[in-house]
Amino acid sequence: MTLKAGFQLLVLIGFLGPLKAQEIRETKKMNVLFIASDDLNNGISGYGHDLVKTPNLDRLAKMGMQFNKAYCQYPQCSQSRVSIMTGLRPDTTQVFDLKTDFRDIIPTVTTLPELFMENGYFSARVGKIYHYGVPGDIGTNGLDDAKSWNQVINPIGRDKWEEDKLINLTPNRGLGSSLSWLAAEGTDAEQTDGMVADEAIRLMVENKDKPFFIGVGFYRPHCPYIAPKKYFDMYPLDSIVLPDEPEDHFNDIPQAAFWTNPLYWGLDEHQRKQVIRAYYASATFMDAQVGKLLDALEDLGLVENTIVVFWSDHGYHLSEHGQWKKQSLFEESARVPLLIAAPGKEGNGKVCERVVELVDLYPTLAALCGLESPEYLQGRDISALLKNPDKAWDHGGYTQVRRNSGPYMGRAVRTERWRYIEWDGGEKGAQLYDHDHDPREYNNLAGHPEYQEIQNNLKKQLNAKFGK
Repeated sequence: MTLKAGFQLLVLIGFLGPLKAQEIRETKKMNVLFIASDDLNNGISGYGHDLVKTPNLDRLAKMGMQFNKAYCQYPQCSQSRVSIMTGLRPDTTQVFDLKTDFRDIIPTVTTLPELFMENGYFSARVGKIYHYGVPGDIGTNGLDDAKSWNQVINPIGRDKWEEDKLINLTPNRGLGSSLSWLAAEGTDAEQTDGMVADEAIRLMVENKDKPFFIGVGFYRPHCPYIAPKKYFDMYPLDSIVLPDEPEDHFNDIPQAAFWTNPLYWGLDEHQRKQVIRAYYASATFMDAQVGKLLDALEDLGLVENTIVVFWSDHGYHLSEHGQWKKQSLFEESARVPLLIAAPGKEGNGKVCERVVELVDLYPTLAALCGLESPEYLQGRDISALLKNPDKAWDHGGYTQVRRNSGPYMGRAVRTERWRYIEWDGGEKGAQLYDHDHDPREYNNLAGHPEYQEIQNNLKKQLNAKFGK
């Protein structure tokens, strides 16, 4: 080889090096790692919480994009998850409880993983993607959808066998809706979520040379709040800060807005801090399992052709407005963490302030992977925001919840500035909050004459979406 030819070869190699990642993306189908956390709210480090430690979610956000205004369609597990997996809103799925199988209502719908399976992907689930009763259904298929997967794995760990050790402040409630916890002995790998991570990694290893859609469903921080003791040690009780709320703000909230009755379920401040500490420990434990998945992606050389999505099915109250858990239409219950890392997209490491919905995930993932979505989907493809998070965007976030005393619906619309809520079409009250000046939703502006035009416009927007 002549000196000139050798030089030209070196130049060519140097030129091709940066293109290698692009070549990988263009020659291989994009995988999807679809990670769910159960009952996780936005009170985590990447979303500005000063205490809660979720370094691996922060790491994923730097790989992709963090959506600061993402909203669930229903603040309860099954209803939300069915909406995500079908790309349809609850009024269409008619799933308003934790027992209805959506296949009984819409038997021919093509679910998100089913679409990928039909296009040649290996589709698998580990843990909770569709609804499980937690902790009762751990280790079973729960309310799963068999048509969605080539393979399912249902780990069960020592957390399930040590329920007799729980500290439970609400003994009259079922464990799945309790305020109970355990600082467990043993390792992460002995817990169900540790097993979920390990099984998901095994599936990635076995299928690294073929396109895959793998749903990884973690159970924490859903109650009972169980995590190895080292995670509790990260949160000394005296570091826990309770919400500092004006007591008179309860006076202008419609009774229908409250799911927790009596307020705080009667817990005193010390007990409330114990619950919050346990929740934080469980969230950090779950985050560590996400870190194992990200490590595996890097070790297997799959980062450049794997889309990673992290979501929670809804938000979660930790005593704000006197409420625990979900099933409200306040911001804490309706808003969710959402992270998407899509290789080759601009804007990685940035934050998007546009309003998006969990129902948008189906059409977005299909578009990112070049698959044709069913025409009936009710979400929007938000992949353009991954390139430009500041793109003009005039879409709201819509959440609903049913109150069984009636029954009747509460419905909410969230814009970039406002949250508007109606209970039973307004017959049982309304709420209007200005997030520019009242992000904690303490001052209900509904019915104030100076905000009537804004309320009327949001009411029209709400009615247009829900067909009223």
